[in-house]
Amino acid sequence: MQTRKKYLFLTFLASWLLLFFFGREQLRRFTFFPRRNVAVRRSWPRWADRTLLHSFAEPWELQGSTDTAQPSPRARRVAQLSTSQGSRCRMESCFDASRCQNGFKVFTYPREHGEPMSESYSKILSSIERSRYYTPRPEEACLFVLSIDTLDRDPLSAHYVRGVEQRIRSFPLWNSGRNHLIFNLYAGTWPNYTEELGFDIGHAMLAKASFHSKNFRPGFDVSIPLFPREHPQRGGQRGWLHHNSVPPKKKYLLVFKGKRYLTGIGSGTRNALHHIHNGQDIVSLTTCRHGKDWERHKDTRCDQDNVDYEKFDYQELLHNSTFCIVPRGRRLGSFRFLEALQAACIPVLLSDGWELPFSEAIDWGKAAVVGSERLLLQIPSAVRCIRPERVLAFQQQTQFLWDAYFSSVDKIVHTTLEIIRDRLLPHRSRSHFLWNTLPGGLLALPDFSTHLGDFPFYYLQHGSGPSDKFTALLRAAPPLGSLSQPTLRLIQAVSRSQYCAQILVLWSCEKPPPPSGTWPQTAVPLTIIQGRTKLSDRFFPYAAIGTDAVLSLDEHSSLSTSEVDFAFVVWRSFPERIVGFSAWSHFWDPEQKRWGYTSRWTNKLSIVLTTAAFYHRYYHSLFTEYLPTGLQELVDSLAACEDILMNLLVAAVTKLPPIKVTQWKQHKEAASQPVKGTAAGSSRRFSQQQDCLNQLVDWFGSMPLVSSQLRLDPVLFKDQVSVLRKKYRYLEKP
Repeated sequence: MQTRKKYLFLTFLASWLLLFFFGREQLRRFTFFPRRNVAVRRSWPRWADRTLLHSFAEPWELQGSTDTAQPSPRARRVAQLSTSQGSRCRMESCFDASRCQNGFKVFTYPREHGEPMSESYSKILSSIERSRYYTPRPEEACLFVLSIDTLDRDPLSAHYVRGVEQRIRSFPLWNSGRNHLIFNLYAGTWPNYTEELGFDIGHAMLAKASFHSKNFRPGFDVSIPLFPREHPQRGGQRGWLHHNSVPPKKKYLLVFKGKRYLTGIGSGTRNALHHIHNGQDIVSLTTCRHGKDWERHKDTRCDQDNVDYEKFDYQELLHNSTFCIVPRGRRLGSFRFLEALQAACIPVLLSDGWELPFSEAIDWGKAAVVGSERLLLQIPSAVRCIRPERVLAFQQQTQFLWDAYFSSVDKIVHTTLEIIRDRLLPHRSRSHFLWNTLPGGLLALPDFSTHLGDFPFYYLQHGSGPSDKFTALLRAAPPLGSLSQPTLRLIQAVSRSQYCAQILVLWSCEKPPPPSGTWPQTAVPLTIIQGRTKLSDRFFPYAAIGTDAVLSLDEHSSLSTSEVDFAFVVWRSFPERIVGFSAWSHFWDPEQKRWGYTSRWTNKLSIVLTTAAFYHRYYHSLFTEYLPTGLQELVDSLAACEDILMNLLVAAVTKLPPIKVTQWKQHKEAASQPVKGTAAGSSRRFSQQQDCLNQLVDWFGSMPLVSSQLRLDPVLFKDQVSVLRKKYRYLEKP
């Protein structure tokens, strides 16, 4: 009996041991075993529309076993912050905001003679120094940028600058790096490529490419894209997908063509890419032929891979693919990321832990598929399940992001600075919507407003429209200090408009304005604003402008009340554009290799003169606060240059042409006839305007003007019907 009990006890014990060793995962489900928090499990891929995952796979297939589940980069970052609050910089602890009370100004250290500097870093400094942020006086500065090239911190690189730590500590303004911004594209070296810079940055902020989330200090550092040396200083090439166009069906679904690392960091992902290649709609090509000793490390696939690699052209693949794989290289970032954005090839990112560029502002879930290196084989299924309308939305968003933030060094630098500026004034910072919707955060100034309904671009999304009144702004600069009869008739005609709220007269004459008794009697308030003699003053954001619409007038303009009424009605349908009467068109002169314009009647137009035009009052703020001081000085020095600059600015923001409305024919002909005795002056003025156009195009980096063949007339305009049936009957007055 005792022996039987002994065997039963041993059998029971053995059963429990077997259950413990081979079934412990099932035992975790019981209440006496602590459950693992399922919130830290990360599903992949992360899309804005999570319902797409239902057609891809079940959640348990994506999560894997509980032993290998890893917290997301954001969860790891939060955990690091909670355990090292004293050693992690934040704006509150490592940045002196009191230096920014007089505005957000940036000071760049003077460049030392003979200082080695890469072309890319020279472009970064130039972007700051020619911008509205720059100040040459350090006492005015909120932010400081070193003149020492810190972009390449790989000791094996020819651009590596030595002795940085000793030099920066000798700078009187260094202050342990407080209020300093350090730019970096390459950090670390072979074999591990860590993110060490080789010097102590102290309390300085980092604007860095290939940022790992574990080293990124949220709300303090800025992740920037890796861009090549030949990246344009300003302007940049436009995206390959035209605005508001539907792209054709692409030949390939998913492509990759690039280097394959045989050993070292970054080799794992690229070595596995051949598994998804099917030679039909998925093309994944790699080559081992790079580096000095590739033949010593080559494997059995190298020779065939090198042959297949030469069969396809990289640019042709970009043009003809819907998705582009963007794997990590030696570092997390890659030039391929910007190349895919420009080509409207949706990036499929395989770089675990990469803090995406400008992730603080940009919602990458609308423009890229963020994948996992561990789930490479599931990528084809993942991208196939995305609906065609979502694919189109992704492609359009890539073009918007490319043009708004990445197409030039200027935009990359300015986006970095604006993100920092938003942190300093959180109550006036841009919303997530402004950063991720046309025209973008750089062109939506928070100093103007943080309310969407105040901008001319968001009426449709906001479900509203512009105000139903306008403010007339008349610039008067009579040489004798007295008003002419045509000017008085213009004021009376505008004041009779049913949509006019007030008339502002910008008196830009050295002599005082006439007494109030000499001004005409009007049904709306008439206010005199004492201005300066500068031409750019007409676009200053005067506080007296209380309506969305501004009717910009010149003392030589001649308009009827019907013309004003009809033009305003048209503008309310196109509040983001300039709507006016007199129009010019630009052209490229191949012989002189420069831009020109003509005021002759042609079948197209691209400039509407602001001497008689409607536009949104926001463009006054954009003209004054967005454009650098140098451009405004250029406008003041050249005749009629302010007209051209305003048109270029609006076209650069909207990517749309202005709108011309009808006017009296004889008025147009009279305006286009030369005045006797002014041939020499007209020729000089015309030459200045041509010079102005080319200098402004050089600043923008490209020609932003858009041509149009549209003119809007009232219904029944010049139709053979009774004039009593026409709403704007006086437009046809002989």
